[in-house]
Amino acid sequence: MRLKRLLYVFAIGLIPTFGHAQENKSVPDNWFNLDYEKDGVLGISTEKTYESLLKGKKSVPVIVAVLDGGVDVLHEDLKHVVWINVKDSVANGIDNDKNGFINDKYGWNFIGNASGENVQFDNLELTRLIRKDAPKFEDVTATTILTDQERQDYNAYSKMVIAYNEKLDEAKYGALNYVALKESVDNLIKDINKDKSAITPADLDSLNPTVNRQKIAIRIAKEEIERAGSFTRFYEDLKSGAEYFGNQVAYHLNKDYDSRSIVGDNYDDASEYHYGNSDVTGPDALHGTHVAGIIAADRKNSIGIKGVADNVQILSVRLVPDGDERDKDVANGIRYAVDNGAKVINMSFGKSYAYNKNTVDAAVQYAMSKDVLLVHAAGNDSEDNDISTNYPNKYFTDSLGAITDTAHAWITVGATGPRKDEELLASFSNYGKTSVDVFAPGLYINSTAPHSEYKEEQGTSMAAPVVAGLAGMLRSYYPQLTALETKEIIMDSVVKVEDTVRIKLEDGSFKTVNLADISISGGIVNAYNAVEKANDYIAKKKK
Repeated sequence: MRLKRLLYVFAIGLIPTFGHAQENKSVPDNWFNLDYEKDGVLGISTEKTYESLLKGKKSVPVIVAVLDGGVDVLHEDLKHVVWINVKDSVANGIDNDKNGFINDKYGWNFIGNASGENVQFDNLELTRLIRKDAPKFEDVTATTILTDQERQDYNAYSKMVIAYNEKLDEAKYGALNYVALKESVDNLIKDINKDKSAITPADLDSLNPTVNRQKIAIRIAKEEIERAGSFTRFYEDLKSGAEYFGNQVAYHLNKDYDSRSIVGDNYDDASEYHYGNSDVTGPDALHGTHVAGIIAADRKNSIGIKGVADNVQILSVRLVPDGDERDKDVANGIRYAVDNGAKVINMSFGKSYAYNKNTVDAAVQYAMSKDVLLVHAAGNDSEDNDISTNYPNKYFTDSLGAITDTAHAWITVGATGPRKDEELLASFSNYGKTSVDVFAPGLYINSTAPHSEYKEEQGTSMAAPVVAGLAGMLRSYYPQLTALETKEIIMDSVVKVEDTVRIKLEDGSFKTVNLADISISGGIVNAYNAVEKANDYIAKKKK
């Protein structure tokens, strides 16, 4: 799931804020691992758990797969916790372990080719579906004779076209505003003649702009400095916005752009498994590296951050481009992770349309047959997943889209913040009384970034790995637990906060609810409670 989403609209047009959409109120960097009673933040009590319940207790290594956009496996805080395929770790161009994946030392990349080229950008699934169906329907008129099935397919296509045009208009308008604002801000920086990190509101007040655009830029910059905490952070958000909308126009919504030729597979053959390359980092590994750090950043060293789990190995599977992931790659990524021993799979991605859901469903069923727990981010669109479908999901469907069964070893995760106030439910988080299982910290999450750096990000993409880390912890210290038992323990041990939250409804109005009204468990995951419940669970099994 990509983090960049439209969150705010300013008076001059679409000027959304990204990454730091809610002001960081000076919470500790490690807040998601802290305890409410001890530290005053709604973390999951990881540190308290290790200091007490798990102190001196033995564990076994567990493989947690990160299906994402790439992981920096050489990061200083990850290099000792990454999974290594010792049977094929020598880059000699030979499939030493004969599994069909050449030199898959750290995992596999399903969006690259054997020559080492990688997909960076791709369309939204919506764009791909319209491009596929356009030859059948673009010439249909009111007088065209269609069968009932053709009419149904045409109506679905027409709705997609409407949604596509709305997105394209928004993207073009957003790109126009962002580019214009960034140019104005760049001129402000030049006039002030100071390093961006040193620019203050007073510096902006010292300017005497004569052009209205510059006056607007100063006003926005001052407002955003106050919100973001620094000019540098505002500028990074501004660059991200310009890049996001630019990529929407150039790649995500560009029907003439198709990067799949880089992979060189037979895309329509969903059974094809052996394609790609061993580059699990790819051209942009920020998202996946950040996710991996939340799960398992080295807890034994004295640098960086501490992940949730202390004895897991991160297996990296690259399949998410800058754009929407493809169902064939998702299915193969799940199968690859399972075949290489993963007991927990984290999937911090999602989309609004599916191309081949049955292929993904079959892979999920395969994972469950091998006792694997799948953890998925709920999405960042402030939507009710009971109404607005987010793929992949736990529901198995037939050829007509009717639900036939549910993936029981599956956890969908929404995002919460550090305090019992307006941040309790992250403003961007999706929710759902029947479709979202639990909530977990997803605001102001400091974690690993490429090149041994660290960065604060937010999203349900950050909440899911908190839960995946917790699942890894439980399966490491209690290896006799099955995937289903692990899920049951996580669900039954949540902290149920009595404070209400505010959700946005489809008509744009707001409603005050409890977490129990917008999720199955009704609470926030908690490691201490989960380990206590695991102890009780194991004790009962021994009787």
